Amino acid sequence: MQESVDITLAMSLETIRFFEKQQKKIDQAIAKEIKAIPHTLETIPGIGPVYAAGIIAEIGDISRFDNHNSLAKFAGLTWRQNQSSKFNAQDIPLTRSGNYYLRYYLVEAANSVRVWEPEYDEFYRRKYAEARHHHHKRALVLTARKLVRMVFALLSEGQIYQQRRVN
Repeated sequence: MQESVDITLAMSLETIRFFEKQQKKIDQAIAKEIKAIPHTLETIPGIGPVYAAGIIAEIGDISRFDNHNSLAKFAGLTWRQNQSSKFNAQDIPLTRSGNYYLRYYLVEAANSVRVWEPEYDEFYRRKYAEARHHHHKRALVLTARKLVRMVFALLSEGQIYQQRRVN
């Protein structure tokens, strides 16, 4: 009985080591490919080569978008309109249309950026407190929507990120 457990454990460790090696190879390949891409997004605290490469790959040519709203719509980070006369619904779901992968990268990047960037963390916390349901998800998606504005500005202008200075 002990021998079969030892064999299973050894095989599991071998599999883990194999996947770790594969992950290193993939990370190296991504780092190599991203050298050819402008590094504007990597200057944002919390966005590394994987998020930057994913966002840039899914967006493609930024000039095909007129403004950050059209980029957000492409990513599926917009909400349905649900209103009647003067009533405006608050807890409405995302449209869920748009580029799933870009939406994933933007939301995950927003979660990382909020850890490193105080302005985004403050925005996230404020939206978290305002939400009535699904606090974290709603605040995170709204933070991702804010990140879209910055991503659009940086890519369309070809600038690097500069943190705001507070006097």
